[in-house]
Amino acid sequence: MFGVSLFSVASLTGGLAPSLVSLVISRAVQGVAAAISTVTALSIFATIYPEGAERNKAFGILVAVLSAGFAAGSLTGGVLTASFGWRSVLFVNVPIGAVTAILAVKYLPNNPGRLPKGQLDLLGGLSVSAGILLLVYALTNAANVGFISTETILPLGASIAVLVGFLFIEYRSKSPLLPLGFLRRGSVLAANVLALIVAAASGGLGFIVTIYLQQVLGYSALSTGLAFLPAALIFLFVGGWGAPRLLNRFGLKPILLSSMALIVIGNVLLTQISEQGSWLNVEPGAIFWSLGASIGFPALFIAALAGTKPGEEGLASGLITTSQRVGFPSGLAVLISIASIVDPGPFMTTNQSTSIAQTVLGFRYAFIAAAVMTVIGLLIAFRIKTPKNNWQPQTPAPT
Repeated sequence: MFGVSLFSVASLTGGLAPSLVSLVISRAVQGVAAAISTVTALSIFATIYPEGAERNKAFGILVAVLSAGFAAGSLTGGVLTASFGWRSVLFVNVPIGAVTAILAVKYLPNNPGRLPKGQLDLLGGLSVSAGILLLVYALTNAANVGFISTETILPLGASIAVLVGFLFIEYRSKSPLLPLGFLRRGSVLAANVLALIVAAASGGLGFIVTIYLQQVLGYSALSTGLAFLPAALIFLFVGGWGAPRLLNRFGLKPILLSSMALIVIGNVLLTQISEQGSWLNVEPGAIFWSLGASIGFPALFIAALAGTKPGEEGLASGLITTSQRVGFPSGLAVLISIASIVDPGPFMTTNQSTSIAQTVLGFRYAFIAAAVMTVIGLLIAFRIKTPKNNWQPQTPAPT
């Protein structure tokens, strides 16, 4: 409730922002609020629904709702911006957040919190937050100026140093934020590495396809949103209703392997884009990718939360969410850097046709790199272990 309410207030102040600085501050607060609400949402699912068919169905519905939001945002974002300006995109969050907070009061269970030993690992929390912020800042710079630059190397080195310090703090802490032994349990580590890879490939893919449609093919913001609609509908129906049934029927590992294989095929098909093409060049690859991702994301959530003990739901959901959130800027930086090797300044030369051709060639190389990344993910998926009795009806645990 706090996260959703804070997000609504930050959206309001962002929409009313009189300057760039105030807008950036509001967006930062939105990020904090979104982190609070999304991680808590996964924890609530893990707390309410036991492992097995019920949890699989719940996560499938979660993916469907997220996909519906993505589809609605893709369409209404373009309409609102064109009709009422960019501020309306922020204002629209306010009534949605208010209604969500009210529904949370009515429907969410009022379970008491659990804090082991009554202590917070404040030093660990500050160090990991600082390390991840420096990492994302370095990767953002890398996407703009490349990896071989002072603006990238300095914050990246500082990030590595701080994150190593975080691991040392966790090793010595009596109440660690992230017990290192937790990573060795079941498929937790493999699931988080796989989530990092899938998110990395996804973040770069979404950005590059958007740039391709708008700057190469000349699509409007609304037309670009419509081009993403088939993929969003696949997430809605396959992810929401198909994925839980497939998971219950075939198990976790076969679904993750199938997911990664479909994503690899999607990336390979996207290498066929051209400067004289259309959205039809994008759709086959986007459809294969969305089919794979729509069944893969629920499976990753389940793998990351499998075997958690009471009180560990927040730890597991925070870890998988962080892996995904770090994956997006990481993949974006890597893929954009690869694309920029071919054409470091797209659309900046006097020969417009040559620049577009070079840009598209760079995008192809980026999709090849995304395919290689997901092949690595496919190999990691072989190490995922199916939790015992995960696909059978839930029975009371022995006492």
